[in-house]
Amino acid sequence: MAYFERMRDVISGPLSPEIIRQRTSAGWQMVSIEWRRELPDAEAPTEGAFNEDIPYGLRISDDCKRLEVDPTEHQALMLMMELLVQDFSYSSIVSDLNEKGFRMRDGKPWSRVAVFNMIPRLIEVGPHFFNSEEWEVRRQRFSHAKAPEAM
Repeated sequence: MAYFERMRDVISGPLSPEIIRQRTSAGWQMVSIEWRRELPDAEAPTEGAFNEDIPYGLRISDDCKRLEVDPTEHQALMLMMELLVQDFSYSSIVSDLNEKGFRMRDGKPWSRVAVFNMIPRLIEVGPHFFNSEEWEVRRQRFSHAKAPEAM
């Protein structure tokens, strides 16, 4: 059975033939190209139409011009991260989320698969979380909880 490694290049300027040559000579094979363009005003999506999923933990702002933190989803992500860092099992994380009243966007209780599917999002928000004051407070709380009692 063949095993493959995948890599994604984010292109910030025109695609250079040199980049393609470098990747090809290093053994990489191009498998897809994703295109994006700014829509002219005449082609703007109708109200309520979005082409991309809104990342978990964010919501559309009241002025509909940007994404902002969704406090409830943010807390669910923070709890997932805290429990993962403490090496809790997926089942334990699911139980904790559901017991504390957190629900998925569709209103259903969390499942192990749903928590597992949040891992890419947690990786994405991790650097922001780990540099926040809220994380520092949580980190101190769970590090004290793990510390052995003095005899």
